[in-house]
Amino acid sequence: MKWTGIGWRRCIPTSMEYVLPAAKSEKLRINPSREVRMPELPEVETIVRGLREAITGATVEKLQVIDPRISLPEKEIIGKRIAAIERRGKYIVFKLAPSGALIFHLRMSGRLLRVCAEGEGRYSRLVLHLDSGVLRFVNPRRLGTVEYSANGFPHELGVEPLSDAFTVHQLRRLLAGSRRPVKPFLMDQRKIAGLGNIYASEALWRAEIDPRRAANTITAKEARALHRGIVSVLQEAIEHMGTTFSDYRDSDGNKGGFQDYLAVYGKEGRKCSRCGTEIIRVNQGGRSTYLCPGCQK
Repeated sequence: MKWTGIGWRRCIPTSMEYVLPAAKSEKLRINPSREVRMPELPEVETIVRGLREAITGATVEKLQVIDPRISLPEKEIIGKRIAAIERRGKYIVFKLAPSGALIFHLRMSGRLLRVCAEGEGRYSRLVLHLDSGVLRFVNPRRLGTVEYSANGFPHELGVEPLSDAFTVHQLRRLLAGSRRPVKPFLMDQRKIAGLGNIYASEALWRAEIDPRRAANTITAKEARALHRGIVSVLQEAIEHMGTTFSDYRDSDGNKGGFQDYLAVYGKEGRKCSRCGTEIIRVNQGGRSTYLCPGCQK
């Protein structure tokens, strides 16, 4: 059993019948049309773990709201202690004591930084002055959000894929109820919380499933492979501190490393490490999907 930040989960072996590409020193080539990428579960979990170690137990002494669009009840926050820091889907939750919570969503380029690189400070939209230091909500595009909740977590999300509740049976039940293409289905936060474009693509490659197939056509055998693929790719990405293409950094300003281990995402035109077929990119709902037409059926 391992602690995930939201509960205990069973450890699932990551050895599977696919061959992961070795880490390479060369920079990953991404399609020239630069997509906007939102931090997904591994990136948010990495940030949460760093913050949990650094500021759990700290008291909020002052709120410095720089962006006028941020509205927080200062009287409900100042003087309270950060009792716990958790992840829910792609949200970061600061549980305050004796009550209340601060809830952050980074969206495309938001960061929660204890250490700012030169020039980053000018994009700070909110600064938490703690008795143990300073935490900045850096949000260049102003797409990230922060809110205060007096009554727990207010958003409706699906099952956490690294929790014990995410079983093969649960995944099969979810898939059976949808005719949507399986990749957009996996990215629906009301079904499975935290999966996004990168890890849905990678999980489907591991399971050898074409992302364009209808969710309700996935067989029992394929559902087992997909479950293994989802859990293993998330676990491995967390071990490598997430995936960084451009914006993502952890709370200390460090980049992730899993971009060097991606099998299919962003690799249009390269050969599949499993079967040698050229990887292609297709459009699904305005998002790029990468797949191997040779071994994903």
